[in-house]
Amino acid sequence: MSMDPNNQLESKYILVTGGAGFIGSNLCEYLVSSGAKVRCLDDFSTGHKSNIERLLENKDFELIEGDICDAKTCSDAVQGIDYVLHQAALGSVPRSIKNPIRTNEVNIGGFLNMLTACKNEGVKRFIYAASSSTYGDSDGLPKIEHIIGNPLSPYAVTKRVNELYAHVFKLCYDFDTIGLRYFNVFGQFQDPEGAYAAVIPKFISQLIKYESPTINGDGSYSRDFTYIKNVIEANVLAILTEDEMALNQIYNVAASKQTTLLELFKLLKDELNQHDSKIGDVEIKLGPTREGDIPHSLASIDKARELLGYDPKYNIDDGLKEAIPWYFNNLN
Repeated sequence: MSMDPNNQLESKYILVTGGAGFIGSNLCEYLVSSGAKVRCLDDFSTGHKSNIERLLENKDFELIEGDICDAKTCSDAVQGIDYVLHQAALGSVPRSIKNPIRTNEVNIGGFLNMLTACKNEGVKRFIYAASSSTYGDSDGLPKIEHIIGNPLSPYAVTKRVNELYAHVFKLCYDFDTIGLRYFNVFGQFQDPEGAYAAVIPKFISQLIKYESPTINGDGSYSRDFTYIKNVIEANVLAILTEDEMALNQIYNVAASKQTTLLELFKLLKDELNQHDSKIGDVEIKLGPTREGDIPHSLASIDKARELLGYDPKYNIDDGLKEAIPWYFNNLN
């Protein structure tokens, strides 16, 4: 990727919270490779040390093991930092429905701890992972940033509250933020295990074992699947932008292409079949619709394109072609 052709990231001090998670570890790797000084904060509740193992010996990478629910940990983590990429959260709609209190503690309490620490330390900019779940029961497509509905899960509530706090911190403290609403991100270092695994690694893991994946509903639900390198691009642009109009905004981060779950299954099967021809014989199973799920998701990326210069290089087909070999080698 040539997102930083002039080495603008070089020697910038950047904190990635949740840096051992799927998205966070990809960000850490890219930033270190671009010459940034990177600090990772993670409590390993959902992230994995193996995701950042290769970075631990790098002089430009520092790991702090700690919890964003602890205000002092957040304060210590932001010392000397220029920019924060806040990825730490308890993800998953089903998990939030099962445990709304813990989801609230981490996603709102932890978020506010980090935001306050950044404001107090004089961090230049706080860039945070927002979520497409914020669109809730809004049924218009494509999703446009200023048109949202009612949230359908505790997780969605927490992500909406993050956006409200970011807005209020600009009003009250003149502190700059950028929110990135991620849409169904996939790629390397994504965990297929556990009850709350994302659909792509979960399906791949099952297909590799010749197990039939279960689609919730009739397979017509659709998502705007977004390859991890598009997400890295958006975060880098959010760090580097010098346009005042681009600050204190919320942006969709997606590929702006709709794929149904049945279409996804066929794409995965066709791609994996090139590695193992027996996978082509595996069939899908249909299960009940999942509580709190949004039926359809498709993002407008016009605002990010206009204000940030976001120009995603990967659609789902390109992303899967690049990601499948990693999934196949690491989940097999």
